[in-house]
Amino acid sequence: MARRYYPLAALFLIAGTPGSALAHDDDNNSRQDPIVLEKSGGFIIGGQHKAINPATPNRTLSCDHGYVEYFLPMNPRKTSIVLWHSSSAQVWQNRWDGGEGFKDKMLRADYPTYIWDGPRVGRANWSCESITYTPSSRDQGNFTAWNFGPAVPAGLVPTAAEWWPGEQFPITAKNYEDYWWNATGARYDEFDIGRNIDIETDAAAVAADSGKLGNALYYLTNSAGGLRAMVTTSKSTKNNIAGMTTYESIGYVFPLTTSGAAANLPKPANLCDMSGTGCAFGPIGIPEENFKKLAKLKKIQFVWGDHRAETYTYVIQSRQCAALINAYGGNAEVVKLDEAGLPGSTHIPFMDMDNDKVASLLFKNLKKNKLDSYARNPRGHWGWGNW
Repeated sequence: MARRYYPLAALFLIAGTPGSALAHDDDNNSRQDPIVLEKSGGFIIGGQHKAINPATPNRTLSCDHGYVEYFLPMNPRKTSIVLWHSSSAQVWQNRWDGGEGFKDKMLRADYPTYIWDGPRVGRANWSCESITYTPSSRDQGNFTAWNFGPAVPAGLVPTAAEWWPGEQFPITAKNYEDYWWNATGARYDEFDIGRNIDIETDAAAVAADSGKLGNALYYLTNSAGGLRAMVTTSKSTKNNIAGMTTYESIGYVFPLTTSGAAANLPKPANLCDMSGTGCAFGPIGIPEENFKKLAKLKKIQFVWGDHRAETYTYVIQSRQCAALINAYGGNAEVVKLDEAGLPGSTHIPFMDMDNDKVASLLFKNLKKNKLDSYARNPRGHWGWGNW
């Protein structure tokens, strides 16, 4: 039988190469097969071409668009994974210690993978309006914001005793201090205001409806990215969004009015719109018909790490939101990683030292909800043809 070869244009990405400066503490990446891509690239989408200066109406600024970086496996599945951060694209690229991140884990599993930078963030930072960046001392505040420990550390670098016990961060690694500074430094300024939620989700809805991210999108989000993915779903006009898993979503959407089985279910008393500088983290009120779009997704997971009490505002909102989605016929659930056998999870669990297990839970969820089929017949792990 004749051999079948892939074209030379195929791209090989090899993670965890021996001797890599960022991977020497990594114990998950050794001796893995290469990642085989058909192609990779990026593009901008959405936004405006706006005449900024009235004196020169024929000259414009391209602004408030999103930026998409994509990686397409040689033998892709039908479902696309869209990675939506709320700090930096870095969170999807590596573990805390530089080991393999979720981007490569998705690609090893043959999912087309897209990293999204929303308008005014990261690689899409041209704004149509004036914005102000004021430096502030945020490094040590990230320690509690990311649920690393119960209090802001006393010194510049947190001591081992200041972390939550059993935290999935490389606290005992020889390069611990470097990992801490990398974790707290890899950030963009986010300009968290209600108006920006509207701008970011306008561009994200254009991207979802365009088909350029595939026709079955599954969002993986972190922190405030979860709120934005929900709003994007409410704005989308096609059926390209298949589901989402939100890791520690800070913010939720709720229907302004309810009916039927949802009529008497609890929701926050005061709902925000997306105007002005307030309500950066919701709760956002949207029309009931738009909220029902969430119930059409195949699966929604609201995932929490450790030390998140049932009385925590956003845990309460996640359960209220899931109940309302299900009342409209949806398939939403709240998942606590410690209850799923993964203790020590941080606010960014897909960067944790056990992120292979976090990914395994995700893959089981995708399979259970029939979001793991291939675009064409699988041809083995490497995608090689028959010999």
